[in-house]
Amino acid sequence: MNLETLTGLQVRTMCRSGQWTEPTAGMAAGFTQANLVVLSQNDAKAFATFCRLNPKPCPLLEELSPGSFEPTLLAPGADLRTDLPRYRIFRDGQCLDNPTSVESVWSGDCVAFLIGCSFTFDAALRRAALPVRHIEQSCNVPMYRTTIDCHPARPFTGPMIVSMRPMTHSQAEEAVRITRAYPRVHGEPVHMGDPLSIGINDLDRPDYGDPVAIHADEIPVFWACGVTPMEALIRAKLNFAITHDPGHMFVSDLRDSELCDPADVR
Repeated sequence: MNLETLTGLQVRTMCRSGQWTEPTAGMAAGFTQANLVVLSQNDAKAFATFCRLNPKPCPLLEELSPGSFEPTLLAPGADLRTDLPRYRIFRDGQCLDNPTSVESVWSGDCVAFLIGCSFTFDAALRRAALPVRHIEQSCNVPMYRTTIDCHPARPFTGPMIVSMRPMTHSQAEEAVRITRAYPRVHGEPVHMGDPLSIGINDLDRPDYGDPVAIHADEIPVFWACGVTPMEALIRAKLNFAITHDPGHMFVSDLRDSELCDPADVR
């Protein structure tokens, strides 16, 4: 099976049936992928404010009405309770379960948010013959906690999480140009080069995902990451929350070309 040529619907169908429970990097090239956050109504307004204050790591693509699990903007007919490969369920800031469905804990009080994901522009990087190492190595993208603080919207606070793709200097410059055109899926990198300057001590030990090889002529290139809200949820110690498992995204029907702003390519 060629995972790149699948459609968003085909990926979701595989997830819903339990056929696919792995990360979605490299799947359904050309279809927008999204991070998932589900909160109670009491917490939803503050979280929406957190997203507006931090558009780089939390570019909001769709907010659903309470109880709804069908993202009518991104994928009419989809079911956010079953159509991701794997989830995390939090109680009081602790991850208590890592299931492949959250139907049993979904209620009319649930408010779902879909947030842009950098997996969306991986296809554009590959079309430009730029390396996307986690796809080359068939693993999850490495993600790191940084010392870059997000703007707070109480009770949501915390650091920015970043994903990393190693490239040469010239490749990195081209990647900046390409990803700048995708502001709704994190846009251009937030940092390149020395990881210590943003609080990352060991690239071989990511906080989420898997380590990848970095060649002698390459530098690490860091993009804001949609796992950032998960860190904020953990710190807030909410009574209840659901997220995607890092790297296990919702694959929508929206084409990445619909999120690309050519005016930003310069």
